[in-house]
Amino acid sequence: MVVKRVLVLVFAVVLLGAGYYGYHRYANPAPDTLVTAAAIIGDVEQTVLASGTVRPVRLVAVGAQVSGRITRVAVTAGQRIARGDLVAEIDSTSQQNSLRSSEASLQSVRAQREEKAVSLSYAELTLARQRAMLSQTATSRADFEAAESSVKTLKAQIANLDAQVVQAEANVDTARVNLGYTRITAPIDGTVLAIVTQEGQTVNAVQSAPTLIVLGDLSVVQVRAEISEADVVRVQPGMPVYFTILGDTGRRFDGRIETIDPAPESVKTDSSFTTSTSTSSSTSSSSSAIYYYGQFRVPNDDGVLRTYMTAQVVVVLREAKGVVTIPSAAIAARTADGMAEVQVVGAANSVEIRRVKVGIDNKVTAQILTGISEGERVVTGRRAGTGAASNRIGLPPPPGGM
Repeated sequence: MVVKRVLVLVFAVVLLGAGYYGYHRYANPAPDTLVTAAAIIGDVEQTVLASGTVRPVRLVAVGAQVSGRITRVAVTAGQRIARGDLVAEIDSTSQQNSLRSSEASLQSVRAQREEKAVSLSYAELTLARQRAMLSQTATSRADFEAAESSVKTLKAQIANLDAQVVQAEANVDTARVNLGYTRITAPIDGTVLAIVTQEGQTVNAVQSAPTLIVLGDLSVVQVRAEISEADVVRVQPGMPVYFTILGDTGRRFDGRIETIDPAPESVKTDSSFTTSTSTSSSTSSSSSAIYYYGQFRVPNDDGVLRTYMTAQVVVVLREAKGVVTIPSAAIAARTADGMAEVQVVGAANSVEIRRVKVGIDNKVTAQILTGISEGERVVTGRRAGTGAASNRIGLPPPPGGM
């Protein structure tokens, strides 16, 4: 019975202690604690973000200009080749026969001209004799006129053959060029990006030039950045820009905006000059986001940038280096003249509201032109108080309920 009374007494003491602790905890909560940060010397920049694509400055689809079977592909994917190097060969039997036929035709026309030239020489001698005999009335005028007509006819025939010689020579040149086209060579220095046509395939160049390989010069690459219509009004050629790639986010590639397209890609399917089929696609795409392409080039000496890589592009609108900066969260009310209010923590944890002049503000870090010195602490927020009031130092809340 005594043990039971002791247990009841202990339980009552525990309840009273818990009630006393809860009363003092919630009746006298700890004051809110202000979160502060120091003003430091640093860099700040205002930027525009965009997504881009890496591609060679010079990208060429090397095709065939004659039809035939591919007898040899002389390159491999990834191989660096120089301008004039052999890329592939096409069976040249047909082109060789065409060249021989054209050369034979040229020889035939030249022989015909030689024949007519000999006939003209004889006709001119005959005309000279007829002219001399006519002056002595030793021949008839009809014979003289026949000799004269023969000379004129032969001269006309030789002129016609001269034109045929020119045409035959052109045919020979064309056949010789076509024979040369059976050896496809590289038009530029570059890297073989893709082999489209394999050895043994037959290509038909009658309707369009079939592509054999894709060749690109990767020593310098071009980045095409998609800039949204909301940001493009602030971007100008000449602005500094940099980007990173997904495989190496720690490395930065720098350049400058060179050009900005005056219209988005959708202008190519504008309904004012396209067919009805294209009009429907243009109408359906008009509701999507509008982007304008900005281009810039960067060197790629080490070859780390590859064709069609994704580039995370940052266009620098404004930047300042080695200036006083504070977190943007510390800036309160702003005015049109660039001034703002900031809470500054002074001695003995006192807080004063100070007017400062703000420069560049990218919503994360703000440049302070006047009003705050390096090392001063500013209020960036408020943390709700916890625990006993005697264990915390409370500061007055910032303006606007921060």
